[in-house]
Amino acid sequence: MTAGASPRVGPRLGATLRGDERVTPLELFFDLVFVLALTQCTALMAADPTWEGLVKGLLVLGMLWWSWVGYAWLTSVVDPEDDLVRLSIFAAMAAFLVAALAVPRAFEDDAAVFAAAFGVVRAAHIALFVLASRDDPGLRRAVVGLGASTLLATGLLAAAAFADGPLQGALWAAALVVDMGGPLVIDAEGWRLAPEHFAERHGLILLIALGESIVAIGAGAELGVSVGTAGAAVLAMVVAAALWWLYFDVVALVAARRLENATPGRERNAIARDSYSLLHLPMIAGIVLIALGFKKTLGHVDEPLKIETTTALMGGTAMYLLAHVAFRWRNIHTLNRQRLLMAGVLVALIPLAVELPALGSVALLAALLAGLVVYERVRFREARNRLRERLLRPQPAGERS
Repeated sequence: MTAGASPRVGPRLGATLRGDERVTPLELFFDLVFVLALTQCTALMAADPTWEGLVKGLLVLGMLWWSWVGYAWLTSVVDPEDDLVRLSIFAAMAAFLVAALAVPRAFEDDAAVFAAAFGVVRAAHIALFVLASRDDPGLRRAVVGLGASTLLATGLLAAAAFADGPLQGALWAAALVVDMGGPLVIDAEGWRLAPEHFAERHGLILLIALGESIVAIGAGAELGVSVGTAGAAVLAMVVAAALWWLYFDVVALVAARRLENATPGRERNAIARDSYSLLHLPMIAGIVLIALGFKKTLGHVDEPLKIETTTALMGGTAMYLLAHVAFRWRNIHTLNRQRLLMAGVLVALIPLAVELPALGSVALLAALLAGLVVYERVRFREARNRLRERLLRPQPAGERS
């Protein structure tokens, strides 16, 4: 508990908001399993770098992401110091680990293993939410609705384990639509949310995804470190640093303050759902696609990337930037024109990048992103400095909703 926070009273396993508490070691421990899941999604696509392989990787990522999101909401209203919560999350971590191990063959021999492990992860999540909502009728109604969509999505995923070809892909897509679409039709009023904790949790998972892209650099350099490999690694680091800057310098601060100042209940919950649960997925997916591009580049720096991998590298970056545009629009209803333009430029450059050596493609991407960071830093210097000074200043308790 952070300094100055009020001690808990009453039952510890209940819908008691965590106030200003920070992300706990248990939550970070849980997130470490998600690191493996992200790495496995990249491995799935790297093993089959075709359009079909990319789609499969993104479908798996979507299901795993929504599982993680559920626990981000859950830990706003349960006490991670409660023994039952700890043991339940440990069990979910074990199941999540098994699901992550099954990812590379989730559409083949390990499909049933993935579906079963996924079901355990979601069952533990819903069970804890049911216990936490026992004295909160609004939250209980929301949890019942979530349980229904979760059960249907899990059933579709289980059915997909016994199918193949287009039918299997269709069942996976239906499961993802049902799983992510359920909360859109559930009354947002019933959820309970600690905004500071929630925003920090999503910022940390994006940081973890960026770390996974660094891991992909190492995984790609399997044949030793040549001059070209070292150059590609440095350029990939420039790209990763630019992605970090574009999110954490101002965007994350503005969004977190917007969530804190929103009216508790339907308004705050809808912002959290849209801005974090939904719009962070294309950010994470974009980073995973970029990691795939890094991995293939480090393996063959002098050879052009295939069209699918080039699209992953450049298009994944465009996806990341477009998610930022939508994120800003959802929170403050203004359009980030330079990031929208850059996303369009990156997509338009795919035909050129596919003709360049892989090292040249990464160099082009690094130059464009570095230029975007410099442009925003210079063009909006005064506004950015004022904004950061205001947002980094602790907000008086009386001003919070």
